[in-house]
Amino acid sequence: MATTYERPTARRIPVHTPATQNRRPVDYVWAIARIALGWTFLWAFVDKTFGLGFATPAEKAWLAGGSPTTGFLKGTEENALGGFFTALAGQAWVDWMFMMGLLGVGLALMLGVGTRVAAVAGGLMLMMMWAAALPLDTNPFMDDHIIYTIVLIGLALANAGATLGLGKLAIVQRYPILK
Repeated sequence: MATTYERPTARRIPVHTPATQNRRPVDYVWAIARIALGWTFLWAFVDKTFGLGFATPAEKAWLAGGSPTTGFLKGTEENALGGFFTALAGQAWVDWMFMMGLLGVGLALMLGVGTRVAAVAGGLMLMMMWAAALPLDTNPFMDDHIIYTIVLIGLALANAGATLGLGKLAIVQRYPILK
């Protein structure tokens, strides 16, 4: 008669690793894209507010009494939707909404908090700028506004605020609107 020997099975103990060890390289790519696009929005706010001389000269700064929307929107007169957008140019409420949009989207993306809301708001802003520029000069429909909007959608879907951002904070996890 043969005896059988059973090896004792090891009990599996769950090992908790830091969140950074669970990240994939693509998570860091999305995080860097989030920060870069956030900087683009935030820089537009800073330059238009203070007129640092890059896209906005000092005499046309928002703080110097200039309108951050007039230059772009007045230049759309001859475009397909120019009448609508030209009528909005220089109105105080439009200036405030545009500047708060640039600031809010820029900060949210840079910090990684509210990335989904920033993606929607930033996408709407970009698509309105795209519509104001129609018809496009160099392509029938595609330009950087659409590409940035697609990237914003990707950032929201990839939960990009959780990598290299504050998206892992308990309050962000508790309130999904902050993701």
